[in-house]
Amino acid sequence: MQSVRRHHGDNHSVVPNPAPLSHRVIAANVHVVPAPFRAFAVRSDEPQHASDARAPYGWVHIIRTASLDAGSLASLASAGDVRVSIETFSDIDYATTTPRELAAAAPRVCDLVGHIACALQLTGVLGSDLDDYRCSVATRIDYLAARGAGFHNDVRRHWSRCLFWLLALDLAEVDFVMPHAGVCLALAPGDLLVFDPTMAHGLCRPGDAGQAVAASFDTGAPGRQIFLTGELLLSDAQWALLGTPWLPVEHHEQQAALDLMVAEFDERSGTVKRPHALRDSMKRSTCHVDEPSS
Repeated sequence: MQSVRRHHGDNHSVVPNPAPLSHRVIAANVHVVPAPFRAFAVRSDEPQHASDARAPYGWVHIIRTASLDAGSLASLASAGDVRVSIETFSDIDYATTTPRELAAAAPRVCDLVGHIACALQLTGVLGSDLDDYRCSVATRIDYLAARGAGFHNDVRRHWSRCLFWLLALDLAEVDFVMPHAGVCLALAPGDLLVFDPTMAHGLCRPGDAGQAVAASFDTGAPGRQIFLTGELLLSDAQWALLGTPWLPVEHHEQQAALDLMVAEFDERSGTVKRPHALRDSMKRSTCHVDEPSS
């Protein structure tokens, strides 16, 4: 594989010249919201956004590059599989890895972190500078293993400020579904997915009509999925550029928004549980951050 040298300030770095990328952008900005609400927004349990919320990011990106050959994907999946443990439906397990370990697992891929960064750069979510994507990817990479996934969202700690990426290594006959946004994407090894984890999402079988059905994910290797995954942590300015700025909760209260921080979802269908009990979720008085003790 060829690479190109890029001058950046006083430093020189080698950047992979990847095979042609296929990039699809899927709208996820029209939401099915339960009464009495009319919109979704997510608050934070971090002090910096104690009285703020943002709307969900309205797009899902799926990118494929031919530079990740089937053998390398299988080798990476094998290296991850021995480090995780999943037994039953909707089990999810993580194992942190490093660029050095990934290079050893896939020696035919020159600079895997660079390949992932180049693919993520197509989304534009961090701006146009490749170094920002490379730094984000290199900060932390995990293997993620699942056996299907019931519907859930990820909102704790700093996750409300993140988009997630998933690189599919080993899976078959699996759809990525966001039920409230009408998103259903068939995944294949080599697919790189970028999405807002604050929206409910799950892994379903194509024949289950967007339902996460436990019986469809058998025990053994055919029932499990292996990914690499990481976070794209966005600044307030970057969220604003994406059209989903952090705004005072009063703005979202006026929009009759449901706070995704406190929403619970039916694992099979993704239906929001007991929405009427969440009527006050977007009031300043229901802040998720404890007041500092005097």
